[in-house]
Amino acid sequence: MRKAKWHVLFICLAVSASILLAGCGSNNQPVAQEQGEATTQEKILTISWGQDMGELNPHMYSPNQMFAQDMVYESLVRYGEDGEIQPKLAEDWEISPDGKEYTFKLRKDVKFSDGSSFNAAIAKKNFDVVLSNAERHNWLELINQIEATEVVEEYTLKLVFKNPYYPALQELALIRPLRFLGEAGFPDNGNTAEGIKQAIGTGPWVFSEEVKGEYAVFTKNEHYWGAEPKVDKIVIKIIPDAETRAMAFEKKEIDLIYGSGLISLDSFKQFRDSGKYKTDISNPLATRFLAINSNKGATKELEVRRAIQHAFDKQTFIDAVFYGTEKKADTLFASNFPYCDLGLEAYDYNLEKASLLLEEAGWKKGEGKEFREKNGQLLEMEFNFDSDDAIQKSIGEVLQGDLKKAGIKLNLVGEETASYAQRQKDGNFNLIYESNWGAPYDPHSFVSSMRTPAHADYQAQIGLPMKSEIDAKITEVLLSTNEEERQELYAYILETLHEQAVYLPISYRSNIAVHHDYVSGVVFFGTQYEMPLANIDL
Repeated sequence: MRKAKWHVLFICLAVSASILLAGCGSNNQPVAQEQGEATTQEKILTISWGQDMGELNPHMYSPNQMFAQDMVYESLVRYGEDGEIQPKLAEDWEISPDGKEYTFKLRKDVKFSDGSSFNAAIAKKNFDVVLSNAERHNWLELINQIEATEVVEEYTLKLVFKNPYYPALQELALIRPLRFLGEAGFPDNGNTAEGIKQAIGTGPWVFSEEVKGEYAVFTKNEHYWGAEPKVDKIVIKIIPDAETRAMAFEKKEIDLIYGSGLISLDSFKQFRDSGKYKTDISNPLATRFLAINSNKGATKELEVRRAIQHAFDKQTFIDAVFYGTEKKADTLFASNFPYCDLGLEAYDYNLEKASLLLEEAGWKKGEGKEFREKNGQLLEMEFNFDSDDAIQKSIGEVLQGDLKKAGIKLNLVGEETASYAQRQKDGNFNLIYESNWGAPYDPHSFVSSMRTPAHADYQAQIGLPMKSEIDAKITEVLLSTNEEERQELYAYILETLHEQAVYLPISYRSNIAVHHDYVSGVVFFGTQYEMPLANIDL
């Protein structure tokens, strides 16, 4: 009897020990898998984002998150690593000699996530609904230039343009608004501008579950025509606060942090320097900058806008805050972008020059006063930024201190994303954080959007005496078929905006990646809004 009791006790201890060992394994690294044994356990990659995904309408914008739209929907062509336009849902295409007709041969093996077929008819339906809401998309000249769509054969689609439009293929590679929703996802009235029934795409992922404010779940598309993703499921935890996100990563509640602004750069530096985690930085992808409103308050004055440029010690800020992850920007677009190598003279950091400009403009600093005044008015302005972005907040804090040295009072206004976005549309700002879009948008798509009142760039420029001429030159350059003429037009646009000091370039923006050592396949693409989620394995 005594021997039997010891036998039972030994079994209980063994079972307890096995349960304890199993509990020590990562969610993504079960013990059997670590020991090299076969396992059928789901591979689940957990990442984080600051806000909900939105309904993932492929034809619309905020609150739809771009990286998530890219997971579910695909384009006719894709922008390759070297800038070459490559096949995607279209396997080939022809352009007419006059540049006005593009005929696309569609893949025949593509299905939507509900099993329905992708063909020229559903492609035309998607194009047509976007074109029927052209006013919502008029920032994108491609929409304005498409005159008609035509189903030539079951798998052949033709686009007819009003004029030759040189960036057409690049803009067809964009994440939105010209990607494809399955028939069952359309609302009853057919107008996706009013919403969709369900996110049904041809991409590698299916938007399968969401609890607002908590998480979103994406699962593999069993009908996907391309290479199968290596993980079975992606869970996106909604964590608005950057430091909370960093702590969740340390606790292995998150496997990967990928992008820009999701954690503070202090946290990135700590993760990098600890040696415990894998970290990497992409090549420069776009420009961080502030738009300075030429139509509001003190920033209406050119001398004030130029003084702000000279008062901000960008290099010291970059060294202290970015820890070598980004390089100083002196122009709106990096010189390696097409038509942007113009040799523009940088606004150097020069506090004396900034003070002199303000003095000449009549902004005087009285004895014992911290800030300048003119006609009894304080030299005061606001900087508006997205409070969910740790980097934007850091920019504001440093800029506030630098401008104070020049006698300018800067008030920081951090807001939730929707409120911040509304300010961009209505022009209710002095300075506001922005970033251009990088490849494949720049410079053509970005300058095109400068003509659209709902964009911060239009609002920042509206006070310029030559605004109508800038807009006319933008329209002209987008339709130009002469390379030399196109270069001259871009030179006028970018030189004028630089001289008018409506943009304060800060740094060339990069994406960062931080992940645990059990995560593999993390790479960077040449665009800033795509995530390499289909490549990642655990």
